[in-house]
Amino acid sequence: MKPFLAAVWVVGSFLHAVCKCPVQASEFHLDGDYLLGGLFDIHHVTVPFYQDKPKAIDCSSKTFLLPNYRRFQLMRFTVEEINNSTSLLPNVTLGYEMFDHCSDTLSFAGALKLISTNNLIHPWAEPNENLSKVIAVVGPFTSTQALTISPFFMVDLIPLVSYGSSGSIFSQKSKYPSFLRTVHPNENTLNVIVNIIEHFSWRWVAFLNSDDDFGIDGLEVFRRRIKITEICLAYNKGLSENTDHYQMFKQIEAQNVNVIVVFAPKTYAEAVIEAAIQLNITNKVWIADDGWSLNKRLPKMNGIKTIGTVLGVAQPVITIPGFDDFISSTKSQMPCADAAQQTFCNQVCNCSDLLVEDIVAADPSFSFAVYSAVYAVAQALHNSLKCDAGRCDDNNKVLPYIVLKELRKSNFTLLNQSVQFDENGDPSFGSFSIVFWNQSGKAQEVGFHHFYPTDYFYINNSKIQWHTNGEVPTALCSPECPEGYARKQIGIHKCCFNCEICPAETYVNNTEDPFKCTACKETEWSGRGSTSCSLRLVEFIPFTDTGALVIMVGAGLFIAQTLAVCVLFAVNYNTPVVRSAGGPMCFLILVCLGLCTPSVFFYFGKPTTVSCILQYIPFILFYTVCLACFVVRSFQIVCIFKIAAKFPKLQSWWTQYHGQWLLITGAFATQALLLIISLSCYPPRPYNETSWYPEQIVLSCDLNIETTFCSLVLLVLLCCLCFIFSYMAKDLPKNYNEAKVITFCLLLLILTWIMFSTVYLLYRGKYIQTFNALAVLSSLYSFLLWYFLPKCYIIAFQPQKNTQQYFQGLIQNYTKTMSQ
Repeated sequence: MKPFLAAVWVVGSFLHAVCKCPVQASEFHLDGDYLLGGLFDIHHVTVPFYQDKPKAIDCSSKTFLLPNYRRFQLMRFTVEEINNSTSLLPNVTLGYEMFDHCSDTLSFAGALKLISTNNLIHPWAEPNENLSKVIAVVGPFTSTQALTISPFFMVDLIPLVSYGSSGSIFSQKSKYPSFLRTVHPNENTLNVIVNIIEHFSWRWVAFLNSDDDFGIDGLEVFRRRIKITEICLAYNKGLSENTDHYQMFKQIEAQNVNVIVVFAPKTYAEAVIEAAIQLNITNKVWIADDGWSLNKRLPKMNGIKTIGTVLGVAQPVITIPGFDDFISSTKSQMPCADAAQQTFCNQVCNCSDLLVEDIVAADPSFSFAVYSAVYAVAQALHNSLKCDAGRCDDNNKVLPYIVLKELRKSNFTLLNQSVQFDENGDPSFGSFSIVFWNQSGKAQEVGFHHFYPTDYFYINNSKIQWHTNGEVPTALCSPECPEGYARKQIGIHKCCFNCEICPAETYVNNTEDPFKCTACKETEWSGRGSTSCSLRLVEFIPFTDTGALVIMVGAGLFIAQTLAVCVLFAVNYNTPVVRSAGGPMCFLILVCLGLCTPSVFFYFGKPTTVSCILQYIPFILFYTVCLACFVVRSFQIVCIFKIAAKFPKLQSWWTQYHGQWLLITGAFATQALLLIISLSCYPPRPYNETSWYPEQIVLSCDLNIETTFCSLVLLVLLCCLCFIFSYMAKDLPKNYNEAKVITFCLLLLILTWIMFSTVYLLYRGKYIQTFNALAVLSSLYSFLLWYFLPKCYIIAFQPQKNTQQYFQGLIQNYTKTMSQ
């Protein structure tokens, strides 16, 4: 029996030795001359982590993330590739110490391990002493992870090169001096998303973001970015593990939102899309960020085609040569799950059942970001070690801050990509692809956005198969206003509005401000519901106008007639007719009438300040003298025939002190003073009349009524006095009709200006200047024709009536009649 048992034991030992798989070194650790740290969330804590006492997290029991495991393997591959290179770090080996950073806030052990020396941390050590062998860290992936662990590395300026943390805050070098990244910040990603929205003229969108540092920063950037656009944020929701998707989609449907931006990590995005399928959310446009736009599982889900059209912003898929072979060889070794693999904080991945095809086919996003991050550190170390002529300087001790200096100066080519960083540590290379989830369940590239060397955005619309039968879907809160209508905002969103037609003399410019009816310039006009203004037709009466020529000829004849009357009166100065007309006063009247005449010529041509002054001032001033003279003449007639007998002292005083000249001089001086005051306050000036005819600008002169009111009142007062005195003498001798003639002239004068005032109230076209000039000329002719011309006729053709005896006979007959 004993020999049999011994034989069985020998055979069993042999079989065990033959069948036992070799225990491989942990995938998380590799020895080398210099170590790189690596932080990858291969597993993720998806629910709140509760524990009754402090203990390390067993990451391998949490949700497995295949794309992140692929990136983890990619770093291993990249380090191996560099170690096999003869040109990069030729006699130096790189090692790594990687950790499964499965929790944003509870996975500190890995970070602390990377900055420790002999399992001790020396926060106040000298820069060159007690330092970890880790010269740089690749990772972490998320912004929250970077925010929680980056301060540990910033203290000693250990380079932290992230391949996925896109939060805007990391561009602030005062807070994160040794932070660099090979992924574009949120601002760049959201610029592309906004460009897509604007490209298809979508205005009414929802924004679903993860309720973490990455999503909150994205929301702030998105809000800031759309402020300068016509895009409105109709709905926003922070996503978490506890999101009520039913209520969320209910509110989206209530807001009638057709475009939904999902800016969240893969796990949250998958939950949203799956809920949309289950809740039968249809006919939407979904815009994915670069974290899930190349998702391999969602495009092939049952019901994915019913939710609408999915577009996304993705990092270009750059094939990493040799990576697939590396995965095949790695997985073929099949390491045993041995306790040796779990030497620190459960850093193990029970991934032996993964197929090579699954790893290779996983979401390739951020692959080049990991690849370039490792190469950037290696290149910086290469430069720090002064590796020339196929060998590195072993005596040159390299510290992390030295590597950081070289990292900032990175400038090398990797897989036809020029790898550089800007002053903020952000990548100065790369681009984004714009993808569409096609009917075959693949992310098809339909456009791109290049950042360097210049911004260039392009989408091939014909490659997108819309869920709306080929037509681009609409996303508007309110339909566009018809042409000529301005928007009147409803509520807080500028995308929600009513349409109101713009009134005449205004227009709406949709490119500048669609919410405002802008007033046209004074030189322009527009009809109701206009989108632009037209130049007004400038109107004024030129000197060549027929009416102007007729009036100017009439004015010239008036001057000639006035001169002729002056000559005739001067020759017959001592005759009774001339003396009864006023004697020397009639020459003053004629001269003043002549001085009024030039005003007529200034009503024509383009108005100027000088022409406007000469239109009114000479006429008002000298016509005042004329009216004052006729007031005196009317008073003298009444005085001779009526007042002298009743009030002899009044006539004596009037004669003794030359009352007529005092009155004329006083009227002249008063009017001159009033005109000087009005000229100093508001002189007549050119005026553009635009209110009567929208399509015209009528050039005229503006006579301010307020400042010239007193001057006009003086004219009216003299006219009334003259009319009163002349009317009192209506019963004088029939043949002695001096007062009647003055009354008739005044009636013509009053009638002329009443007619002009009526026309002025009803018409303000360019011919108002012609009517004004005609009224002035008519005022002058009323006295010349009806006061002076009859006397000229008597002098020239009835000399028998121009005798002393004839006039004395008329007076004696009137006296007898009055005495009876």
